[in-house]
Amino acid sequence: MIKTDTGKSVVTRLRVSGRKLQQGPEMWPNLPEEILLVIFSYLDAQALGRLAQVCRKLRHFTGKDAVWRGFAKKGLNSGFSHQGTDTASGISIKERVRVSKNWKNGCCRRDTMLKWKRNLMPWICLDRDLLYLSQAEEIRAYRLHSNVKSLHRQPFAAFLGHREDVCRFVLASSHIISGGGDGRIAIHKAHSTFSIQFTAHDQDVNCVDCHRGIIVSGSRDQTAKVWSLSSSRVGQCLHTIQTDDRVWSVAINPMLSSFITGTACCGHSSPLRIWDLQSGQLITCLGTDFRRGAGVLDVCYETPYTLLSCGYDTYIRYWDSRTSTSHSLCHLPQAAQCTVFDSTPAFFMQLWLLHCMFLHLLRLILWYWPIRKTTIKYISHHN
Repeated sequence: MIKTDTGKSVVTRLRVSGRKLQQGPEMWPNLPEEILLVIFSYLDAQALGRLAQVCRKLRHFTGKDAVWRGFAKKGLNSGFSHQGTDTASGISIKERVRVSKNWKNGCCRRDTMLKWKRNLMPWICLDRDLLYLSQAEEIRAYRLHSNVKSLHRQPFAAFLGHREDVCRFVLASSHIISGGGDGRIAIHKAHSTFSIQFTAHDQDVNCVDCHRGIIVSGSRDQTAKVWSLSSSRVGQCLHTIQTDDRVWSVAINPMLSSFITGTACCGHSSPLRIWDLQSGQLITCLGTDFRRGAGVLDVCYETPYTLLSCGYDTYIRYWDSRTSTSHSLCHLPQAAQCTVFDSTPAFFMQLWLLHCMFLHLLRLILWYWPIRKTTIKYISHHN
């Protein structure tokens, strides 16, 4: 039964392989695929799931990629780029839509992949099939199983070099660069035994960043320093910047022209300052009217002109360095510990991953950045 533009109903007689089809629901399995696709395009995911329970033929047809492609392109983390390119062709689109719903609704299965006796919050980095995490004075590397659902219990490698706890580390150009509570910076080759350590600061090295052969470190001793990663100048300090405040976070501009420091906002009124990488001179300060103690615990560049920050003021802010203005993305009940941006299409599809570690609360917040809407979902809530 099809309605025309005039509002009248007409009965159509469809023929398949020379046979006249019956009218009514029993004719559906015998309709041409093109017509079924048009009909199914008006259904939502729940209706398609119920339709798949009618008979084997409809179940088989509703499992085809063509039926679910429209849902996947609008979904969250479903393996399609903004241009519509399928970046995960080896996985059924129906399965990706199902997982996309779980991402959107915050549904997950909580599994314990690793346990350790020391009650310490690790710093974590994922590089392909290797998970790096800090535990006390060492960094361990664990291989992921092929199904990516579990880890090998025994570490693939352990990187030593600090006498006290590792505060933070980064992966850059097959190197692992770490800062520790002993004031030292350690540099390891990720896939060899090469390792070098040197004293960088008088107190804890709270943060490090590395980009194209340049290392920037920040310390509790109220200084930020620029170092070279080249083999002939390793351990040579290029600049020392007096910040007049404890440095909690640093990030190098992708254009390698400057870097930003996030400080405790106790000794200086502006916790976010941008410095010239060549001369070490102050370029600008971001924001005004920060409350005392509103320290910035992490900063992360999206582009050479835009970045994210989070910290003790309980806000996650999006900054434009060209205008020194910010936009508050969300307010959290406790201080946010770190922000991560991953643009790898096969994994996060341009999602902001805001990993917020609290004193008694661990939350993973997803921000679907291309839409620029405050569609934040809590993935894990653990007390």
